[in-house]
Amino acid sequence: MGRVIVVQYITLDGVVEDPDGSGGTPFGGWAMRYGPEGVAGDKFRLGDLLETGVLLFGRRTWDHFAELWPGRDTPFAHAMNQADKAVATSHALPQGAWTNSRAVDGPLGEWIAQTIATRDVVVIGSGSVVGALREQDLIDEYRLIAFPTAVTAGRRLFPDPVDLELVSSEMTGPASLTIHRVRGRAA
Repeated sequence: MGRVIVVQYITLDGVVEDPDGSGGTPFGGWAMRYGPEGVAGDKFRLGDLLETGVLLFGRRTWDHFAELWPGRDTPFAHAMNQADKAVATSHALPQGAWTNSRAVDGPLGEWIAQTIATRDVVVIGSGSVVGALREQDLIDEYRLIAFPTAVTAGRRLFPDPVDLELVSSEMTGPASLTIHRVRGRAA
C-alpha cells in the first residue's frame, strides 16, 4: 500500500506561499534568499520515490515546474524530468510540455485511492491540492524544509490543527528537513 507524502518549503511561522518569489507577493522569495544550497538537489530525500512513485501537482505548480525543469541538466533534474507526473486539473495539458505528465482522471480522492493501492504519491507544493487531500484525510506524511525566517503573511500549510509524529530531522544547507507522519498512520 502506498502513501501520500506532501513535500513543502516552509517558513518558521508556517507559510508555504511563494518560496521562490514567482508569485509576486511582497514577502515572496524567502527560500531563495539563502541561495541555491537551500533548494538544489534532492533536499526532500525522495530518492527512489522519483522512480517508483508518482508526483502530483496542482495546475499552477505544474505550469511553473514545466517551465523550470525540462531545461535543467543535473542528476536530480533528470530524475524529476523522467518521473511519472499527474496534474489535478480539469483542462488538457499542452502536448510535450513536460515529459511523463498527464491530467488526473476523475475525482482526486478516487484517483488517490486507486494510485496508492500500488504506488506512493508525492505532492509537491500545490496548496489547493494539499488542502483538498487534508480535508479528505488522505495525507500520510509531511516532508518539510523549514527556512530560518518568518514572513508573517501568506498562506500557511496548517490552517487547522494537525497531530503529527516526528520521524526524522536533519540539516540541509541553511534549512532543516523534518519528516512527520500523521499520527496513527502506518509507516
